[in-house]
Formats: sequence, C-alpha cells, structure tokens
Amino acid sequence: MLLPSLRTAVFGACRNAGKGFHHHGGRSPRWRQWLVPRGQSTIAAETGASTAHAAGAVPGAATNRIVGRWLLGCSGLVVGAVVLGGVTRLTESGLSMVDWHLVREMKPPQTQAEWEAEFSKYQQFPEFKIMNHNMTLSEFKFIFYMEWGHRMWGRLVGLAYILPTIYFWKKGYFTRSMKGRVLSLCGFVFFQGLLGWYMVRSGLEEKPESHDIPRVSQYRLSAHLGSALLLYCASLWTGLTLMLPANKLVETKRLTQLRRFAKGTGGLVFLTALSGAFVAGLDAGLVYNSFPKMGERWIPDDLLAFSPALKNVFENPTTVQFDHRILAISSLTAITGLYLFSRRLVLPRRARVAISLLTAMAYGQVALGISTLLLYVPTPLAATHQSGSVALLSMAIWVLAELRRGVK
Repeated sequence: MLLPSLRTAVFGACRNAGKGFHHHGGRSPRWRQWLVPRGQSTIAAETGASTAHAAGAVPGAATNRIVGRWLLGCSGLVVGAVVLGGVTRLTESGLSMVDWHLVREMKPPQTQAEWEAEFSKYQQFPEFKIMNHNMTLSEFKFIFYMEWGHRMWGRLVGLAYILPTIYFWKKGYFTRSMKGRVLSLCGFVFFQGLLGWYMVRSGLEEKPESHDIPRVSQYRLSAHLGSALLLYCASLWTGLTLMLPANKLVETKRLTQLRRFAKGTGGLVFLTALSGAFVAGLDAGLVYNSFPKMGERWIPDDLLAFSPALKNVFENPTTVQFDHRILAISSLTAITGLYLFSRRLVLPRRARVAISLLTAMAYGQVALGISTLLLYVPTPLAATHQSGSVALLSMAIWVLAELRRGVK
C-alpha cells in the first residue's frame, strides 16, 4: 500500500515540474537567469584580480609605509657612514689605502706577503714619508682596516639603495614622482663614492712647495660630507613624509611665519655642520682651545692673516674656527627663538615634541662642541660631536615634516 502511493506522488511531482518548464516557453528559470550573470561577474573579477597581480601592486598607504621604512633604514646607514668617516679622519686613517677598486679591494690582505706588499705601496706616498716613517706593520694594519671598513660600509649603503629600488620598481610600489626621487638617490650614492676617492687622491699628491703635513683638501672633504648630508636629508625627508600623515593645521599668518622660520633654521643647522668639515680638514680645533674668547681676545689678531681676505674663510684655521663658533651660536639662538615662537601657536602634539627635542639637542650639541675644544679634540668626544651634528639636523628635518602642508 505504501510503496504504490509513494510512486504515484513522485511521478505526479515530475509531471508538474515538466509542465512548469514548458509553461515558460523554453526560457531559463529564474535561478538560471540569476546564476549566469553572477558566474560571469565572478569570472570577470577573478580575471581583473589576476591582471592586477601580474601588473604589480598599486601604490597606496601600505606600499608607502614599506617604502618609507626602507628609506629611513637607508638614512640610518648613511649616518653610520658619516660617523665612521669622521672616526677615520680623526684617527688619520683615510690615506692608508692608496688605490681604489670597486670589487677587488673588498677582500683585504690575508697573508704576510700581501700585507707587506700593501704596506710597501703606502710607504711610497707623502703621509708615510713625512709623518709615519717609523710606523710598524701592525700599526699600518689598524689604519688600513679603519679605511677599509669605511669603504665597505659605503658599498653596503649603495646596495641598500639599489637592490630594493629594483625590487620595488618591479612590484609597482613607486608612483611616477617617487620613481624620479629614488633614481636621483641611487645616482647620488654613486656620485658620493666617486667624490670620496677624488677626496682621498688630494692627500696622496706630492706637494713640494708645501711644508704642511699631508692631508686631504678641505674643499673636497666638505664636498664629500656635504653630499652625504644631502643624501641623508633627502632620504629622511622622503621616508618621514611617507610614514607620517600630514597634520591637519589651521592655516594662519603665524603658522606661515613659523614654517619659514623653521626652514631658515634648518638651513643654518646644515651650514654649521658643513663648516665643521673645514674645521676637521684644517685641524682648526687645535688652534684656540679656549672659550668664549679665542686666547685673550674676542676677535683674534690673525683672523685676516691671508691675502686676499676671502681666502681666510676657507684656508685660515683661525678664521675657520671663528666662523664655526659664530654659526653654532647663531643656530642655537635661532632654535631657541623657534621654540619660543612655537609656544604662541596651537600645534599638534607631535610637532611640539619635535621642536622641544630639537631645542634640547641644540644645547647638548653646543656643550659637546665646547668640551671638545677645551679638551684638545679627543677622538671619542670629537666623534660624538660630529654625530651630534647629524642628530641635530635630523631633528630639524623632523620639525619640517611635522609642519608641512597637507595634500589637498
């Protein structure tokens, strides 16, 4: 009884379904009409996604953070190169390697014969003949490794810029404007390496007419340091602007004045750091080791000893030290004024912190400079003072990044 009834119900349901299908005149039922467009749109979406994946990532907030972190890391490596270069200069190690090879010099001497051959090459140049004629092989190894470490660090900086640039470019992380920036940074790294060797060559040249100790040209030294600082500032600025969202600032006349004040102060800090290269190049920190006066006078007698007068600014150790003092005091005064002026404005917390740290660093840097001078330029303190100049410049860049205008 149950089985025939069940068979009848199933057949009846099938006949009704067939009638319903023919009733639609052969048209697809609603579920079929809904399913086909949905399937087509799904296929189109998958095709678009695979196309976008093949073309690379679209630059956005996430890629900007990645690129920003990379540039901040690169700027940190540049700081290491600047500090290591300063220590190399202070230990008088910069002229120990008398030739330059991009790849071959990456491997230092290994055997006794190789070390003696390298030492023999060094003995042919003025620094050994005039200053270090009593130097032993073990002493030479120390200054050689100092210069070798500085050069290898420079190659590391170059790889840190170039290799990620190639990777990010292929992944599509760069906007059109960012491509131009990173290409400029990579080109600047290459230029910096060539400028470093050009600087070293000036200390290897024979100068029969000069009775001074062998040293690199202060002009080339300042150019080498200046280009490194420009590379650092550009990398740090780009990294910060990618990482930190622009503050929502109410545009007022006072805010515009504060921005101009901050830009001028940053330029003054950069100029002061650059003048330090002339101090280092001429050993000008050893001529008047007193403060605030230079000897017994506020203005020393030999300030304009060279002729023509302009020559004193770049070649007279007394004038170079005097100028560095004036620039340092001017920078401190400007930063103090910037701090006081910023208190009169309503600024975001990050901007206030940046200006406060800039001010604190300025006073610490001046204290380091005075201590270095009074103690006759001990190497650890002098290296700390040079590092402090980069830290102060970093704070100035941070302040400018916090005060920048937002993108409309």
